[in-house]
Amino acid sequence: MAISDPRHETDDSVLADVLIVGAGFAGMYMLIKARQLGLSAVVLEAASGVGGTWRANRYPGARVDVQSLEYSYSFDEALQQEWRWTERYASQPELLRYANHVADRFSLRRDIRFDTRLTDALWDEASARWLVAADTGERWSARFLVMASGPLSTPNTPNFEGLDTFRGKIFHTAKWPLEPVDFSGLRVGVIGTGSSGVQVIPQIASQARDLTVFQRTAAYAVPAHNGPLDPAFEARIKADYAGFRERNRRMRTGFGSETPPNMVSALTASPEELAARFEERWRIGGFTLLGAFYDIMLDERANALAAEFVRGKIRGIVRDPEIAERLSPRQTIGCKRLCVDSAGYYETFNRPNVSLVDVSETPIERITPGGAVVGAREYELDALVLATGFDAMTGTLARLNIRGRKGLSLQEKWRPGPLNYLGLATAGFPNLFNVAGAGSTSAFTSVLVSIEHHIDWIGDCIAWLNARGLGAIEAKEEAEAEWMEHVQAMARQTVFLTCNSWYLGANIPGKPRLFMPLTGGYPPYAARCAEVAAKGYEGFRVA
Repeated sequence: MAISDPRHETDDSVLADVLIVGAGFAGMYMLIKARQLGLSAVVLEAASGVGGTWRANRYPGARVDVQSLEYSYSFDEALQQEWRWTERYASQPELLRYANHVADRFSLRRDIRFDTRLTDALWDEASARWLVAADTGERWSARFLVMASGPLSTPNTPNFEGLDTFRGKIFHTAKWPLEPVDFSGLRVGVIGTGSSGVQVIPQIASQARDLTVFQRTAAYAVPAHNGPLDPAFEARIKADYAGFRERNRRMRTGFGSETPPNMVSALTASPEELAARFEERWRIGGFTLLGAFYDIMLDERANALAAEFVRGKIRGIVRDPEIAERLSPRQTIGCKRLCVDSAGYYETFNRPNVSLVDVSETPIERITPGGAVVGAREYELDALVLATGFDAMTGTLARLNIRGRKGLSLQEKWRPGPLNYLGLATAGFPNLFNVAGAGSTSAFTSVLVSIEHHIDWIGDCIAWLNARGLGAIEAKEEAEAEWMEHVQAMARQTVFLTCNSWYLGANIPGKPRLFMPLTGGYPPYAARCAEVAAKGYEGFRVA
């Protein structure tokens, strides 16, 4: 039952201290934190199980791009020690098993309402509580509303003409079926070559009779060198896991302390040193390439050296020079999220059953019952895979009916962009917190680091309010405006603004172009959040 009036009677509502939206890694930890604080809490989860992103993104080849020992919870030492990862970069099935293990270990399911989608959340001035309704007809009245719905949880499905007429099966990487999909003997088209496309394309190519890849923007893909997790490395990390975590939190990205950035400018390095450093990082694999020199993400001239190194690798891998040229990106490296490849993405284009169609200048005109039309040619297809990513950071929240003071909707508030303070709170929406969203460094960290930081901060804030008998906390408009200018100013000091990306919302027609994540690095961000709290929640209005 939807809530139509914020003054409605709440006699039939269940009272809770904290209502949490989402049962992924953020929502589960927020539930644990609420229990630690002695608070009553309930989680609303639209899916039928825990895992969030790692439940929905179950396409073949899906895996994390941060090493497993760093992409995991740190709040419980026993959990850290008992869980054994099998691979250097965990696959989706293993990440989902981990999420279920956490839910079992901490008995979380009793406070999670599965198959339950939030429909309305309204701030009631009189009671200073959030009045929440779900599609099941249930209602809650909660002091605090925590959005743990995730920055990458709403799939982006482009509005291709004729998509609904396609006779074959259509799949989206971000909402893959629960049952396995067999592409054997089929003519398959994949639209999109971002991270999901880079992971799924080699897997489909090994099954399909023919695979046609429709590429708008070529991707930079660096090798992961994935494999079984080295037991000696695991033992060394677990012998001092707390120290390892602390060293990671001193890194700009919140991970990667084993291979810190090289604090030498690429512009002062000799050709021999450039080649040696890039080759060294290529052999290590993953995001470490961007740390070969400290200024790769700060100076376009330094960035161009790294980009040309990767293009050279592509030319060395792909046998057909014309295809290699089409696969070679021209944008700055890293302005779109760097892809970490575990399955031989570029090598896939050496297969005789794989073809590449460039749709950057001649876009897909329409989808027909039997395929896709580009230019004057129709590509016949039996199945279509949309690896077209997400309406990132704001997509989920902007689709919910969340109304703050005086009935102001979050959609209206965020019409010019996701206005916020510290990435955690929004003026006009008291006692509403967002986890790992716009305005924070979460997009450039191991997201588990950001999740734990945000929820620890939220927990401390609630405890501070309770200790003082205070009922509500809300970001001030001036603090919000200053923070948003800070986020944009930090982005202007980098190469991130040199191309269109989901960081800017550029993949979604009509979405305001505003750089959403904070690029300044995790340590100064965490320090600023701590400073705000130490000063009695500076920039917030408390009641």
